[in-house]
Amino acid sequence: MASSDKSPEPTPPYGDKQPPGAPMTVHQHLLDKGAQMMQSLKPIKQMNQHVCTFAMYSHDLSRQIETHHYVTRLSQDFLQCAVYDGDDSTGRLIGVEYIVSHKIFEGLPKEEQKLWHSHAYEIKSGLWVNPRVPEMIMKPELENLTKTYGKFWCTWQVDRGDGLPLGAPALMMSPQGVKMGTVKPELVQIRDGKYNISTEAIKTTRVDIEEPERTNPQADYWKLHGKGFAIDIEKTQMKTTAPYP
Repeated sequence: MASSDKSPEPTPPYGDKQPPGAPMTVHQHLLDKGAQMMQSLKPIKQMNQHVCTFAMYSHDLSRQIETHHYVTRLSQDFLQCAVYDGDDSTGRLIGVEYIVSHKIFEGLPKEEQKLWHSHAYEIKSGLWVNPRVPEMIMKPELENLTKTYGKFWCTWQVDRGDGLPLGAPALMMSPQGVKMGTVKPELVQIRDGKYNISTEAIKTTRVDIEEPERTNPQADYWKLHGKGFAIDIEKTQMKTTAPYP
């Protein structure tokens, strides 16, 4: 069993979404507010989209989670996303996803391409949504995103009850239009109820979005080969300038 699939030793219960630690003090709130006023926080301020969608573990597609991506566009061909498990003030940072255009993806080594997933089905099926933003506003962006690929590492497996980010990161895959890649209906129903939307209705508005002429078969590797990827942690000799005492 790979390290990224091992359940950690039990951790103390911290409540529904509350990690360990004493509550914030008034003094700490004042310090944070002061720092916020004096510091630029430029990378964070470049986040300009909130995407809600779903992801599944590469080594176990039956484990599926709702995800909230806060997106920064660094160029027309590259986006980076901080991924949370929720969109409120208690949201936990559970990973990071990088998104590249088809042009960039085609230039990656074949072994690297196996770690990435395509986005066409996820968008066309209505699973990928920008909460509270009208579809007509997002349509041009969605048309571009159908031709992209993502690599998503989950660093906090909250779905198995981890109270802290434990163990090795896990590679995540996107939903796909085959049996093993179908998102559980109850997850979609919960998401739709929260935002008062209908995934099925959204799907009908996206039928005219063109899919890419070709999706590189190295992406979504599991669809053709039935194999996922998991990280294992091994001890290794440290590289030092002198022998370790």
